[in-house]
Amino acid sequence: MDLSNLRPPKGAKHAKKRVGRGQGSGNGKTAGRGHKGAKSRSGFKHKRGFEGGQMPLHRRVPKRGFHNPFRQVYEIVNLDTIAKRFEAGTEITPDLLREHGLVGREGGVKVLARGEIAKAFTIRAHKFSGKAAEKIAAAGGKAEVLATS
Repeated sequence: MDLSNLRPPKGAKHAKKRVGRGQGSGNGKTAGRGHKGAKSRSGFKHKRGFEGGQMPLHRRVPKRGFHNPFRQVYEIVNLDTIAKRFEAGTEITPDLLREHGLVGREGGVKVLARGEIAKAFTIRAHKFSGKAAEKIAAAGGKAEVLATS
């Protein structure tokens, strides 16, 4: 056994179908394309979403609602998560939260009040819920609002 006598497994290779080479070949005349219609023509390509002339799904489904192009997206983080991950006295910024994988890269950061907080933090975020700001202040920390860009 060496490289000179390697062969593909039996049945893995087969001759290409030669179409349009006369009636004797079994694939003459229409060459396996049937009769008439778009698929029988040369250069035919399916358009994306084409359903054979039936009204495509993206046109059958009604448009709903309003898409606000100026919508502000906020990644949320809760107080219990912050209390678990950071030591007291830490200055917490959106960049620090991203480094620790607590928020994604999209938009600003909003701090919500789930859980209890006993450590004093300086938290800089784009938004705070009312309760979250109260809990941070009660623990001796500061909630500083950043400008949204």
